[in-house]
Amino acid sequence: MEIYLVFVDAIQNSNKFWAAKVEDSNLTVQWGRVGYKAQTRIHTLANHQRAIAKFHNLVAEKKSKGYSESQPEIDASRSVVDIRRAIQLLNIVRPCIANRIFHDGYINALNEYLKIVPTSLGIQIDYHRVYRTVEDIDYQRELLNSLLTTPAPIVAAVAVGHAPEAAAETKVVSLKTISKNFWRQL
Repeated sequence: MEIYLVFVDAIQNSNKFWAAKVEDSNLTVQWGRVGYKAQTRIHTLANHQRAIAKFHNLVAEKKSKGYSESQPEIDASRSVVDIRRAIQLLNIVRPCIANRIFHDGYINALNEYLKIVPTSLGIQIDYHRVYRTVEDIDYQRELLNSLLTTPAPIVAAVAVGHAPEAAAETKVVSLKTISKNFWRQL
């Protein structure tokens, strides 16, 4: 049993995760800022049932503080709904970037997108500069669309720069990869 939670608030400079996993009578908890080295604590409990009970208590506590479920890695076979929602959110963010208008709708869409696609944004978040250009947004959208249009084991070469015939070099693009490739190579 495991879970990955995120808390994102670009205005308040929050971009953190909390993860937990139960194995036998051990509960391993990791937390930290997205994209940075996690802190880890292992709780050794009397038995598996107590580890699960502690897991559920800690998850409830985090959710009550505003954390929401996410995934460190999402591929096309696991979460098509999340991928489509992320694309919708980018479509909301795009005209805001194009016109340099950063209203509440932009902030809400950005925060929700970062919950779906946990992305390292550094220690200090400047929500005006998370996306510098519409080309950055278009690149993210292209990567997300590649997850929807290509079977998971053979993901589109367009996103990784390889010819489709070069199956040995083709990589699976996950939302984790998207965050690693957040800024396009110009």
